Amino acid sequence: MTPPFLHLPPTDRLLSSRTGWTRAHWEALADHLLDALVPYATPGFAQYRLPGRGSWSGVVSDGLEGYARSFLLAAFRIAGAHGEVDPLLIERYAQGLTTGTDPASREAWPRLTECSQQMVEAASIAVGLHETRPWIWDKLDTKVQERVVDWFSGFVGSRTWDNNWRLFQVVSEQFLASVGAPFSQSDIDGGLDRIEDWYVGDGWYTDGEGRNFDYYVGWALHLYPLLWSRIAGEDPETGRTKVYRDRLGQFLDGYQHFFSTDGSPVHQGRSLTYRYAALAPVWMGALADCTPLSPGRTRRLASGTMRHFAERGVPDERGLLTLGWYDTYLPTTQPYSGPASPYWASKGFLGLLLPADHPTWTAREQALPIEESDQYTALPAPGWLLHGTRDDGIVRLINHGSDHNPPDGPATDDPHYAKLGYSSATAPDSAPHAFSRTVDSHLAVLAPDGTPSRRRRIHPVGCQGRTASSWYEDEGCRVETTSVLHGPWEIRVHRVDAQQGATVREGGFAVASTERPVAESGPGWALARTAEGLTSAIVALHGWQDAAVARDVQANAYGPQSATPYAQAAGHPGGRSLHVSLIALSRDTVHPRALRESITVEADGASVRLEFPDGTVVSV
Repeated sequence: MTPPFLHLPPTDRLLSSRTGWTRAHWEALADHLLDALVPYATPGFAQYRLPGRGSWSGVVSDGLEGYARSFLLAAFRIAGAHGEVDPLLIERYAQGLTTGTDPASREAWPRLTECSQQMVEAASIAVGLHETRPWIWDKLDTKVQERVVDWFSGFVGSRTWDNNWRLFQVVSEQFLASVGAPFSQSDIDGGLDRIEDWYVGDGWYTDGEGRNFDYYVGWALHLYPLLWSRIAGEDPETGRTKVYRDRLGQFLDGYQHFFSTDGSPVHQGRSLTYRYAALAPVWMGALADCTPLSPGRTRRLASGTMRHFAERGVPDERGLLTLGWYDTYLPTTQPYSGPASPYWASKGFLGLLLPADHPTWTAREQALPIEESDQYTALPAPGWLLHGTRDDGIVRLINHGSDHNPPDGPATDDPHYAKLGYSSATAPDSAPHAFSRTVDSHLAVLAPDGTPSRRRRIHPVGCQGRTASSWYEDEGCRVETTSVLHGPWEIRVHRVDAQQGATVREGGFAVASTERPVAESGPGWALARTAEGLTSAIVALHGWQDAAVARDVQANAYGPQSATPYAQAAGHPGGRSLHVSLIALSRDTVHPRALRESITVEADGASVRLEFPDGTVVSV
C-alpha cells in the first residue's frame, strides 16, 4: 500500500487495470519530490545540501548535484505541463542558475575541470535548460546567460573519463551550440564516434572498454545520444539518430524482461540507488517513437516500477530519496555517491515529456510478457539469460558475461557483478564482511584457511536458448560453469580444477527480510525462506557431500537478516571434479527432496545428461 504521506490521486482501475496509476500520479509524485527538497536549498537555490553520507567530491559538489539532478525532474515536469506549474518551481531553478554561476556568490558552482564530477551534473543542467527553454533560458537576464555559457565552456576541448562520461560532453556542448555559444564540433563528434567502439550488437553497448554491462547501458548510453538529437534537432529518420533509434528498439525488446510482475527491476550493477532511472530507456523508446512495446505495455511497465518503490517507502516520510534501494543501505552505493546522487532517478520521469493525450498515457494498460507466460530470454551480447516465471512474477538474471573489469591489467570482483545469479526479488550479500566470504550465487574453491576463490574476470563461452556458459580462473583453480534453464529452475554444471584437499562450495540466492529467515536442510538439499514466503533452495544433484544454510546480518539491501542455502564437498582429490546443482528461487512452495529424487543425472568425463520429471532430456 502506498504510504498516505505521498498524497497521490485515487487509482483508476479502468484505464490502468494492473497498476491503477495515471499521468496524474506521476505528476503528483514529481511535485512531492520537488517540494520536499526546498528546506534543504541554500538561500539562492544554487545548491541542495541533503542529509546523508557525503561523496568523495565534497559538500559543494554534492550541493550542485542536488540542484542539477532535481532540475532534470523539474524540467520534465515544467515542459510536460507547457509551463503550467507552480510559478515558484520555475523561479527556484532560474534563481539557482543566477546564483550558481555567479563567481562572487557563496553558493557558486565549482568550475568545470577535466574529469570532475561537475561534468556529470552539467549534462543534467544542459538537458533541463533545453527542455525548458521558453520558460527559463529565454527569460534569463543576458548577463546570467553569459555566465551560464561561461560555466559550460569548461567542457570545450576538455578531457572526460572514457566511458559514458563522453556523452555528458556531447549534450552539454550541443546545448552551447544551440544558443550560439562557442563549442567544439570535434568534441561532439568524437564522443559520438567513441560509443561506436563500445557497441557490441543487438542493441547493447559496454560502458567503456571491457565487459561493463549494467543499467548504464539504458540510462546513459541509449539515453544521451537521443537527448543529443533532441537538442541538435536532427531528422529522426536520418544520420546518427536513425541508428540510435534502431538500436534502442532492439535493446528494449529484451530489456522489457528485466522487470518483475510487482515492478521491481533486477538488482544488478552499480549505482542502484538511482532506482527508477531504469525506466529512462523505456520512456525514451516512446518519446523517440522507436519502441517495440505497445503504449499500454510501456505505461504498465513504468507505472508498475514507480508504484513498487512508492509502496516500499521510496521516497521516505520526509519526501527524500535515500542512499540505498528501499531505505538507506550504503553497500548499494559507491564512493562517488553523495546524498543527492539518488536524484538521477529523475530520468525515470522522462515520460512526462510525452503530451497528456499521447497513447502511452491514454491507452489501457496491457500485460507484461511475464504476466502471460514464463519467459526465457537469451542475451548473447552481455552473456545473460533472463528467466521470468509467471506464477510468482520473479525475474532471474543468470550472469555469464558482465564483470565490470578492464580488458587488461588487474581485475577485481564486485558483489553486483561477480555473482552467477541476480533477481528482481533478491540482492547479493554486499556488505564487506559478507562479501569477504561470498557465499551466495557463487561457486568457490576454498583454500585450507577458508579463503574463497574470486570470480574476478568472467570469460563467456556461449549464450543461446536456455543455456549459457563461462569460466573463471583464480589462484590454483579453474571453474567452468554451464547454466541450463528448465521450468522454474536453473541447473548449474561445474567442472572444477583444484588442488588436492580443497573444498568446493556453491551458494544459491540470498534471501533477506526484517525477520530472520527460516532455514531447513536435509540429505543433499537446503533452503531458506522469508516470512513473506520467498524461498531460495539448492539441491545437490552430483558431486556434493552435504548442504546447509549460511546466515548474515546487515549485509543485504532487502533486509537486515539474510540467509543463503549452499552445498559443499570437502577433500578435493586434486585435478578435475564435476558438480551439478539445482538452484531454485520462488514464491511458490519448493520441494527440494522430491526434486533431488526425480531428476536423473548421468555424468562422465566429457558430458552430463539430465533427465527431468516431465521426460525432457538435456545434455551438457
